[in-house]
Amino acid sequence: MTKARKVSLVLEDGTRFEGKSFGYDQSVAGEVVFYTAMTGYPESLTDPSYTGQILVSTYPMIGNYGVPTDLQKEGIHAHYESHKVHISGLIISDYSSEYSHWNAMKSLGDWLKEWQVPGLYDIDTRALTKILRVKGSMLGKIEFEDEPIELYDPNKENLVALASIKEKEVYGNGEHKVVLVDCGVKNNIIRCLLDRNATVIRVPWDYDFSNEDYDGIFISNGPGDPARCETTVANIQKAMRTDKPIMGICLGNQLLARAAGAETYKLKFGHRSHNQPVLLTGTDRCFITSQNHGYAISQETLPEDWEALFVNVNDKTNEGIRHKTKPFFSTQFHPEASSGPVDTEYLFDEFIQNIVEFKQKAQ
Repeated sequence: MTKARKVSLVLEDGTRFEGKSFGYDQSVAGEVVFYTAMTGYPESLTDPSYTGQILVSTYPMIGNYGVPTDLQKEGIHAHYESHKVHISGLIISDYSSEYSHWNAMKSLGDWLKEWQVPGLYDIDTRALTKILRVKGSMLGKIEFEDEPIELYDPNKENLVALASIKEKEVYGNGEHKVVLVDCGVKNNIIRCLLDRNATVIRVPWDYDFSNEDYDGIFISNGPGDPARCETTVANIQKAMRTDKPIMGICLGNQLLARAAGAETYKLKFGHRSHNQPVLLTGTDRCFITSQNHGYAISQETLPEDWEALFVNVNDKTNEGIRHKTKPFFSTQFHPEASSGPVDTEYLFDEFIQNIVEFKQKAQ
């Protein structure tokens, strides 16, 4: 590897870390967050939920298996969670410039340069993560010496509008017509629906889908503050009056809650990992889940006709909700995983079963 340029990570409290560049040489600013997954950086970096964020990996060595081939199946990338790298920057401890994997086509550094995303290594990520755990997610900037930049708060923008598609797209030709409200959807959500005999009608975050011919509504994951998605919430409320099945994931969980009348709030440092334990309420069943979110539902604000579906074992925050009588439910975690454990993928089966039962009742 050629000699790396020196570069700094500067936090909003003035803390400075000196590192070396292995990605694109450009100063950027955003919200600094950490994630604890040991594998799956191609999936994480292409997750639209990271829009506007500088991502810190707590796992010490990154890049050793490169980046997979750019293969597409049924109109979506087979190995990525979207069509591009969404993070603003990547912070790691040790970068492996040499990679080895049967499916690799390029190095992580070359991939970041291709998408003009800076990457820093030789950073004490343990010390950095301790700061973020104590003080919470912070604004920060990756700054090259000859390119000063101001701090930037992505949460003041409607990040969902940036991450969502602009025009309606349709995938598959299955029996069950599902409107997928794209708030920054991961590709594996589409794959999971296609695998279950669905036609996926993917629509922008602010699309009025009330005139679409559909059997169920799916509200996707996505970045930023759910309070900025008032148009989406209004469309969900309209859909709820039809009683057709609804499922949401991550941001979709928060938007369904807001449509029901509940409130949301920002977590101190969020949940971003592959090992978050959640408990199915009313049972002793615990699942290990993949998560990526910075906001949560205020559980005490849920209306009486709604209840918690899952609860986080670590901090007791809400991990999902369901309506007590109607086929509406959502999860804060990612049952589609990719990457991460697939313990809860059965929830897609429950959503499709809700659609089947609703259609049978309507006949």
